[in-house]
Amino acid sequence: MFRPAPVVLALAALSLLAAASAQTQRPNLIFILTDDQRADMMGNVTPAIVTPEMDRIVAQGVRFDRAFVTTPICMASRATILSGLWQRTHRYTGGAPTINNDFILSSYPKLLRDAGYQTGYVGKWHVEVEDGIIDQLFDSYVRLRHPYESKRKDGSPVHLTDLTGELALEYLDSTSRDRPFSLSVSFNAPHAEDWHPMQYIPPDWTEELYQNYTVPPPALSEAFFDTLPAFLGNESMNRHRWHWRFDNERKRQLMTKNYYRLIAGVDRVVGRIRAKVEELGVADNTVIILMADNGYFLGERGWAGKWKPHELSIRVPLIVYDPRLPQSRRGAKTDAFALNVDIPPTLLDYAGVSAPGTWQGESLRPILNGDKPANWRKEFFHEHLSTHPTIADYEGLRTERFKYARYIDQDPVYEEVYDLQEDPDEAVNLADRPAYFQLIRELRRKCDELRDQVGGIWIPWTEAELGRGHTKIRKPNQYWTNR
Repeated sequence: MFRPAPVVLALAALSLLAAASAQTQRPNLIFILTDDQRADMMGNVTPAIVTPEMDRIVAQGVRFDRAFVTTPICMASRATILSGLWQRTHRYTGGAPTINNDFILSSYPKLLRDAGYQTGYVGKWHVEVEDGIIDQLFDSYVRLRHPYESKRKDGSPVHLTDLTGELALEYLDSTSRDRPFSLSVSFNAPHAEDWHPMQYIPPDWTEELYQNYTVPPPALSEAFFDTLPAFLGNESMNRHRWHWRFDNERKRQLMTKNYYRLIAGVDRVVGRIRAKVEELGVADNTVIILMADNGYFLGERGWAGKWKPHELSIRVPLIVYDPRLPQSRRGAKTDAFALNVDIPPTLLDYAGVSAPGTWQGESLRPILNGDKPANWRKEFFHEHLSTHPTIADYEGLRTERFKYARYIDQDPVYEEVYDLQEDPDEAVNLADRPAYFQLIRELRRKCDELRDQVGGIWIPWTEAELGRGHTKIRKPNQYWTNR
């Protein structure tokens, strides 16, 4: 009978111990956030889009096919990711006062730092906080913003996306191996540079991409747009920016391709970050999460921008790579609803840190492990609350099948209802159809219920609170208070 030599047994034992240690050792965390990248803007979803590095993460990790933001605007969505709270709770609208200190001092980077993590941040911040408070969140913090045609400290020219990547790599090089790190990398791309005549300014190397490609026409463009009420039509910021970007075919082709090219620029930097993690020898214990802060209209519905309750505006990419997951989870996809508000509890869960009881999201780790809880959400509340006069406020509900939204600053309140199973483009508004009135009453009731769980009826900021002359100062519409 064969008996393994003692040295073989010892090596096997060491191997088992190493495997067990890898499971219990706190992982490094890299959270990558893109700006205005909607869910279909990856090659693994839309083959024409050039994103080989994101596609590689999808092949090796887990893709959430129904990932959404609870507020489709950069500032409020980022505040939600930091604070773990719906916009209605944190009340950050971008035009409003700084976000409450308590929310920032219980944010994910602060709690990770308190738990012994090295914490770094590179890129777009876009959440107004009191002076000095960021120093309590990060060991290293570099804030970057437009223009895309940027410069390094030595004055040499560099694209902003590449500069973001270079500084992220510098941070990774600076980290110590004696405790884990958390790095948040926040890209401006593919957000437009709003006041630049070209809007989308990609890295020079991407010019070779899409040269022989024709961007397909957007769904629901001019004929559909003509049916919209004025506040969603020519009076809306979405339409104003459509004129900036997409109001003739030559412009639409150029602008859309440059939007794609900005995504390609981000993708290349994602690959460099992964290569650096490999070089440092920590790839086997580094979790990578990639998400966008909101979706985007590229001419669909006659619009540009976001701010609206439709799928193109609220649905985003979300991919997670955990090298410690079993092979059976490589390339897995899930249809579980995942939200931006789930990111901070997921990060803390990986770090072995308890999430504050005030947070409103859930850790995604059970789903990543293939164990979706039986009571996982089957619907969610979403909203956009603004101080801008041409961006309408809405609140809504997204279920497995239906989309409900109501624009609460209109008088009377304007509703939209879509059957996403039969009408994925959200072209046919069912709100005024008698056959759906019972369904609509139930959607209203459920929307009220979820709204009340995250802050109740929205009370807008007053002019005194805002401290400057916003034109969108109003009393809350009482229509829904008494329904």
